[in-house]
Formats: sequence, structure tokens, C-alpha cells
Amino acid sequence: MSEQNNPEARQTLLEFPCDFPIKIMGARVDGFAQAVLDVVLTHAPDFDAATVEMRPSSKGNYLAITCTFRAVSQLQVDAMYRELTSHPMVKVVL
Repeated sequence: MSEQNNPEARQTLLEFPCDFPIKIMGARVDGFAQAVLDVVLTHAPDFDAATVEMRPSSKGNYLAITCTFRAVSQLQVDAMYRELTSHPMVKVVL
């Protein structure tokens, strides 16, 4: 199987396990932070919700949430990213 078809063989600059920050942005509405937390906990069950950082936009219309979790593989990071980007409340994931 070639590297292109095998995600585990793909080169990465990260060494796992590592602390990995992911920033999620969306409209500042009820339930947004909990929805993000639910997705993060699905992929990183040991994530400490008390470490979530939240910052509203200058006008208060949007909320940026940063979750730094213990990443154990590129597959885990990719799966979390895919689920977050497909969530209807999420606008941007960095």
C-alpha cells in the first residue's frame, strides 16, 4: 500500500503523543460551547473541560473556543477536525 493511500504512513511534523491546541469559531449562541465540548470529548475522552479557553469577538457576535487536548495520533486529530468542520454551529476550525 502506498503512503498516499495509507494515512498512518503519511509524514507528520508532530510527535505523538503531544498537547495539541485546536481553535473552533462560531456564532455566540446558546449551546455552541457545549456542542464543541461534546465533539472534543468524543475524540479525546480524557480532555479536561476546565481548560477550555473562550474569547468573544470584538462585537460579541462570535465566540472562539480553544481546546488543548492530548493528541495520540494523526488519525485522532483528523477525525476531530472533520467532525468539528461538519458541525452546523461551527464556522471555522484552526
